[in-house]
Amino acid sequence: MKNFSHFRLLPKYTSRRQFLLSGLAAIALAGSKIDAATASSTALTAKPAKKAPGARKVIMLDPGHGGIDPGAVGHQGAKEKHVVLEIAHYVRDHLREHGNIDVKMTREDDFFIPLYKRVEIAHQHQADLFVSIHADGFTSPTASGASVFALSNRGASSTMAKYMSQRENDADKVAGAKYADEDNNYLQQVLFDLVQTDTIKNSLTLGRHLLDHIKPVHHLHSQHTEQAAFAVLKSPSIPSVLVETSFITNHQEEQLLTSVAFRQQISQAIANGIVKYLDYFDAHERRRPS
Repeated sequence: MKNFSHFRLLPKYTSRRQFLLSGLAAIALAGSKIDAATASSTALTAKPAKKAPGARKVIMLDPGHGGIDPGAVGHQGAKEKHVVLEIAHYVRDHLREHGNIDVKMTREDDFFIPLYKRVEIAHQHQADLFVSIHADGFTSPTASGASVFALSNRGASSTMAKYMSQRENDADKVAGAKYADEDNNYLQQVLFDLVQTDTIKNSLTLGRHLLDHIKPVHHLHSQHTEQAAFAVLKSPSIPSVLVETSFITNHQEEQLLTSVAFRQQISQAIANGIVKYLDYFDAHERRRPS
């Protein structure tokens, strides 16, 4: 029991969800290699304080890969890590045009961040949304189009979704087994599944708004939000999606991704989708009985 000696009983749990979220700290400490301070602070603050409708929202943008992990590489040598960082900067600029939005980024430059740490950064900033931006590759150069993915705890929604999640989840292996082990141990799955139903539902809604705005500027690989077990989307309380802007392994789309005009177009679409989701969510919250 010494692992839990620094926890004190809360005077009263206001909800089953709060109780489960607080239990994540003990689970993480018992089964994870992450230090106690990190595990407890992340788990106990997993549910951000509820914000009033119209309050400033914090959007966490996550440019995929970086540093020693280049991500997918196109036939002409374009690297995913560079492309998505530029797109994320454009999305940030578009979102900052809205006075009620604060934008944070998991990385501002070309450096490596483990997958679990990206989730942790979002919680540290009490983000309202987490959007991971990618330009992935596939075994066939004919694969094309944009996609949006949300988390699934019940298996992938398609063969492509399964392939993408496995590929993205292997990103930490580029930096060594230590990071992959930390991702696997970050949170145990037992309570994690129980507190995440609403978060996944909101993630799917966010995905729908993003697809609605991406479709007019770029064709879609999938017409609906796909789901798979992406490690970077495993926040228990922050709606999280992964946007595949295009396939960098497709000859035509690699050219698009290196074009400033396309980067501006796709980033504007992503920003507009985020704003529309926030408007929808605020309206929905106002209608919800207290």
